Amino acid sequence: MPRILPLLIVSLALLLTGCDDSKNRLSVLSGPTMGTTWSVKYTGTPDEGVEALKGEIEAALEQVNAQMSTYRPDSSLSRFNNAEPGALMNLPADTVKVLLAAFSLSEQTGGAYDVTVGPLVNLWGFGPDPNRFEPPEASEVETAKERVGWQKLLLSDQQLLQPGGVYVDLSSIAKGFAVDKVATLLDSHGVNNYLVEVGGELLGKGSKPYKQPWRVAVERPIAGVREVEQVVDLKNMAVATSGDYRNFFESEGRLYSHTIDPRTGYPVEHQLASVSVLHKSAMMADGLATAMTVLGPDEGMAFAKDHELAVFFIVRTNKGVEELSTPAFDAIVEGK
Repeated sequence: MPRILPLLIVSLALLLTGCDDSKNRLSVLSGPTMGTTWSVKYTGTPDEGVEALKGEIEAALEQVNAQMSTYRPDSSLSRFNNAEPGALMNLPADTVKVLLAAFSLSEQTGGAYDVTVGPLVNLWGFGPDPNRFEPPEASEVETAKERVGWQKLLLSDQQLLQPGGVYVDLSSIAKGFAVDKVATLLDSHGVNNYLVEVGGELLGKGSKPYKQPWRVAVERPIAGVREVEQVVDLKNMAVATSGDYRNFFESEGRLYSHTIDPRTGYPVEHQLASVSVLHKSAMMADGLATAMTVLGPDEGMAFAKDHELAVFFIVRTNKGVEELSTPAFDAIVEGK
């Protein structure tokens, strides 16, 4: 008997501590949104239950889509884009937050990033308008370019003035904002370890089961191929990647990227294949990835270093692809 009792107590203790293994169990929620998909991987138990959490996530993503989609004619953004010249529209607080971030990024990059690039994006066949398989005429580009310029937008509190013909496209930053919004929801539900993904934009907090890091891969920029170029551990960090190897068209042997330079009106022509940005905010990582893609490897690297940004470039060369990274990126990847 003296030996049996301690063994019984130990066995009972193990049983009790093993009843809730949620901290070491990976759970997944997912669904469609914004013409793409979303997913949340997490450990632990949401304070108000899984169904309540999923419902709030879906509602939050629907709210972002209803406000910022250019594919939905009833969205707040579409109604602004179609408004008559001189119309003053009240915008939701979330849309204003995203616009202010976009304006700041536009100013910092000298217009390389510009959310009014929509008319050019549509003209080149990369927006809600039908795809095209040959470049537009130069005169068409110049006409569309006259409608582009973030300085044309006048925002006062939550009111945005439509000067006439301005088309705002937030697709380069809205998914990142949605990731941040979902992350905030998870925090409010007491979930402290998670990986949020919306349309390829990711944010990781805490760790996976058994204290393993949230590890994500940066793809090798080769069309039709799924290979890993770089692996990154997301330690309370977001990552966004932009590249020309998935969304483009080819005409007469020339490749036209979906990334349009607002300053020229044409797709970027440099040799940057893809760029990944690490940032505390998924919204900023999203917008910066587009900005870096427009700026290219030389101008983009200089900008990233000046602003101490964590950026990873993959550049095409005659000998294949070359990897370039900023000191801030290296410090994060190497855990310094």
